[in-house]
Amino acid sequence: MTKHRDVDRHGVTDIGKTREQNEDQFLIADLNKSAKIHQTSLSMDDGARWFGGLQGSLMLVADGMGGHASGERASTIAVDRVIRYILNTMPWFYRLETESEEDLRDELTAALEKCQENIQAEGEAFPKREGMGTTLTMAYTLWPRFYVVHVGDSRCYLLRGSRLKQITTDHTLAQQLVDSGSLKPKQADDSPLSSVLWNTVGGNSTDLTTEIHKGRLELGDTMLLCTDGLTRHVTDKEITKILKGAKSAEEACGSLVSAANEGGGSDNITVVVTRYREAEPEAETTTAAVADDQDSTLTAVQPAERATPQQVEVVVPESQADAQATCEG
Repeated sequence: MTKHRDVDRHGVTDIGKTREQNEDQFLIADLNKSAKIHQTSLSMDDGARWFGGLQGSLMLVADGMGGHASGERASTIAVDRVIRYILNTMPWFYRLETESEEDLRDELTAALEKCQENIQAEGEAFPKREGMGTTLTMAYTLWPRFYVVHVGDSRCYLLRGSRLKQITTDHTLAQQLVDSGSLKPKQADDSPLSSVLWNTVGGNSTDLTTEIHKGRLELGDTMLLCTDGLTRHVTDKEITKILKGAKSAEEACGSLVSAANEGGGSDNITVVVTRYREAEPEAETTTAAVADDQDSTLTAVQPAERATPQQVEVVVPESQADAQATCEG
C-alpha cells in the first residue's frame, strides 16, 4: 500500500533585537510545468492554464551583508536571480535519474554563479554597493531525493528521529581552523573569526566555491534552513528539542525565532522548516497531489481562478534590461 505524504512547510524572517533593518530573505516554492491556452475547441475558456505534475520543490535562505541597505539588496538579487534562472533556463525534465544527476548539479551551480555575476555587476554600477554579498543555502527536493547547494554560513539541518545532522559546512575562517585541527569546535563558537566569511555570493572576491550535498528523505524527517541569526543564540540541542516538540512547521518556526531573540537577537533571524509526515488515512484524498511528485496529471485552471491567493502568476522579464528595470523600480 502506497503511503501518502503530508508535507508541511513554513518560513519566517525576523529583524531581531539590535539590527535596524532586515537583510535576510527566504523562499519556498513548488516547481511545475504549465501551458496557457490561447484557443481551443475543448470546453474551457481561452486564457485558461494547464498545470502539469510537480517537478520538485525549492526552499532557500539568504543572509545579505554590506551595510547601508546593500546587504538587503544583495540577498534580494540572489533570491530573484535563482528563481529567474530556474524558470527561464533550467530544463525541468529532470527526474533525478542516475544519468541526469550530474547535469542537475551543474545547473544548480550555474544558478549561483549567475547570482554572483548580477551582484558584482550591480556593485560596479553603484559604487555605494561595491563589495556587497550574501550567503545562500538552497534545498531542491524531488521525493525522496534532495540536493542542497550552499555558500556562506547559513545552514541546512536534517532531523531524523532524535538525531539532528548539520548538512552544510560554515564557510568561515573559524571553521577552517577547526577543520585543520588548530581550533576546537567549542572555541570556534566564541572566536571573532566565526563571523569572517571566506566564501560568499558577491563580496570582494570573484571566486565562488559551491558546496553541494545530496541525500534521500524519509517519512518523519524534518529539514531546517536557517541564517546564522538563529545558530548564534540557539544550540543544536535546543533546535532538536524545538523541532521534535512542535506540532507544525509554523509552530517550529515561531519557537525557533523566539528562542533566538530570547538568547540575544543580535542579528536578523530567518528559518524555513519542512516536515515530511505520513498522511492520516482520512486525509489521503486531499494529499494525493503530494503523494507522488512525479505525477503527470494535468490540472486545468480557468482564468478567473488565477485571482485567488492559491494561484499566483509571476511574469519574469526576458532580458537583463527588463530585469534591471523591475529590480530598480
